Amino acid sequence: KQWYQRRVRGEFLSFFLIRLSLNMSHRKFSAPRHGSLGFLPRKRCARHRGKVKTFPKDDKSKPCHLTAFMGHKAGMTHILREVDRAGSRSHKKEVVEAVTIIETPPMIAVGVVGYIETPRGLRSFKTVFAQHISDECKRRFYKNWYRCKKKAHMRTGQKWADEDGKKSIEADF
Repeated sequence: KQWYQRRVRGEFLSFFLIRLSLNMSHRKFSAPRHGSLGFLPRKRCARHRGKVKTFPKDDKSKPCHLTAFMGHKAGMTHILREVDRAGSRSHKKEVVEAVTIIETPPMIAVGVVGYIETPRGLRSFKTVFAQHISDECKRRFYKNWYRCKKKAHMRTGQKWADEDGKKSIEADF
């Protein structure tokens, strides 16, 4: 009797699965996913301003210079360009290519950081700020601008005005 019940249940189950497969399409077609998985997790970014993650190797023979420039991905578009690759099938033909738009807002230097070499790598040694720093820059140093006392970099401006302060800044450089 148990063998008979198992057989009946199995037949019923296989009939049910066949019936389902005839009525229902594959999920790939009936409910395709919306959007790329490369953009997961979908949440608000931690910081709007990007940060420089790697710097090029330092060439000590050259004088001090700017080693990185800030930029962030603003979007993508496509361009139509003529291929200039001899021997290629598409030589002297127009092709459509995807391009990334990188937005590079103007950078304003507000200070200089000096580094010292240690056995564990570079470490910041001295920081010298400019004499005049705009309010837009000072806002970045506060969490709540309208409630703060706006005292950031008051002493650095006084240091540049004083004769002893200028000597200490020169020594830092």
